[in-house]
Amino acid sequence: MVRFRKAFRELSEDIREGTVSAEGMPERVAEDIGRREAQAERLIGWAQLSAVVFFSMLYAIAPRAEGATGFNFVPFALAGYFVFTVLRLWLSYRFMLPAWFLFLSIVVDVALLMALIFSFHIQYMQHPSFYLKAPTILYVFLFVSLRALRFDPRFVLTAGSVAAIGWVCLVAYAVFTDMGEMKITRNYVEYLTSNAILIGAEMDKIIAILGVTGILGVALLRARGLLFSAVRGSAAARDLSRYFAPEVARSITDADRELMIGEGVLREAAVLVVDIRTFTPTSARLQPNAVMRVLARYQAVVVPAIEAHGGRVDKFLGDGVLATFGAVEPSKTHAAGALAAAIAVLAAVDAEAGAFAAEGWPGPFRIGCAVTAGSVTVGIVGVHDRREHTVIGDPVNLAAKLETANKTEGTRGLTTTAVLDLARAQGFSDAAFGTVGGEVRKGRQVPGVTDPLDLVVIAPEAMAPVASDPAAPEPVRSRLST
Repeated sequence: MVRFRKAFRELSEDIREGTVSAEGMPERVAEDIGRREAQAERLIGWAQLSAVVFFSMLYAIAPRAEGATGFNFVPFALAGYFVFTVLRLWLSYRFMLPAWFLFLSIVVDVALLMALIFSFHIQYMQHPSFYLKAPTILYVFLFVSLRALRFDPRFVLTAGSVAAIGWVCLVAYAVFTDMGEMKITRNYVEYLTSNAILIGAEMDKIIAILGVTGILGVALLRARGLLFSAVRGSAAARDLSRYFAPEVARSITDADRELMIGEGVLREAAVLVVDIRTFTPTSARLQPNAVMRVLARYQAVVVPAIEAHGGRVDKFLGDGVLATFGAVEPSKTHAAGALAAAIAVLAAVDAEAGAFAAEGWPGPFRIGCAVTAGSVTVGIVGVHDRREHTVIGDPVNLAAKLETANKTEGTRGLTTTAVLDLARAQGFSDAAFGTVGGEVRKGRQVPGVTDPLDLVVIAPEAMAPVASDPAAPEPVRSRLST
């Protein structure tokens, strides 16, 4: 008894979840469910059209049943159903069919079937009890099951209920019409071999129709709840992919278990940091909308250049961009890809100089970048209700410091000789620097780094170095340093 109550309680919860409508969901989720239901309705239309075409062809080539002397309603029923099905299918491609039209179409479907069955006693000149033995009633289950493709139990329950009511009306007509040679019997043999009516047999048909309808309805109630959860989860996964690199999103949504805080892996990767020169003082003089337009244009230029060379944006830090190569997924060309991406980013920003001016940026739009490589830790940080997928390690900190060193070195991009050697080993060609990059500056002291470094200029500054403003914050360095 305890197990029965538990099973009943679980079933009740599933049914309650299935009765939740899409109206209470976020608009994008409701729209997604609406699109799926529209596709299901078109699928139902095509299935019904295929069925009526099949039965029409079968009717046309099959030998006629003997004994038919009255009016033949079959071709008219098939023609009417064909016209109605084509109309409904055409409308389903024009707009979302309203619920009242779908309910009406169910009534029309069942009414045509019942009318066809009713016509048999006229066609064969028999007592109405004659049509009660027609196997055509089995097509009721086809109509009911087709409505299950919509994942909406209302339509299944309507189809089954209308079919049961229709059959009750046919039985009542046969019972209460002029008796003639017909009689109600309890003898099964007499029922099968004469015009007698066996009430128990007709009750069996009604119970079967209602039973199948009820089972499908409950199954759809449960499935509908799962459908809504799945669509909501799918929408969340799509949204997640907009905030993370695709590989990161997949690692979260496709994981066999929940990713835990503190989990991480050690990988050899390259890091690229990009930052806008004089962004803080310049943006303070611009309208907020102009600042956001410039940032949107800047990110739209930088991100494709990074991704084109195998990089993934880890964070947007105001005017700073932190990208990784080989961190999310291992790569054998992470250093080469990062250097190529840095060169591509600088070229792409230069090519869009006019666009930045049009967005309201005063003077030349200049950026700085830096590339480092080494061992980084990739993992999850945060607390139980706020987590972040991140990359930490010395290469991240050094990239921030090198990017800041562009100001004192009079350059737009820096890396180290160690990174360049690694990139060369991975297929990078010095020809990618063009005629301006590739200069080696040995023994340079970088602020925040204890030992001197041998630097490589990715691209020199086209104009005089920009002096550091001690009163202005260094946005990328302060936010990336640990």
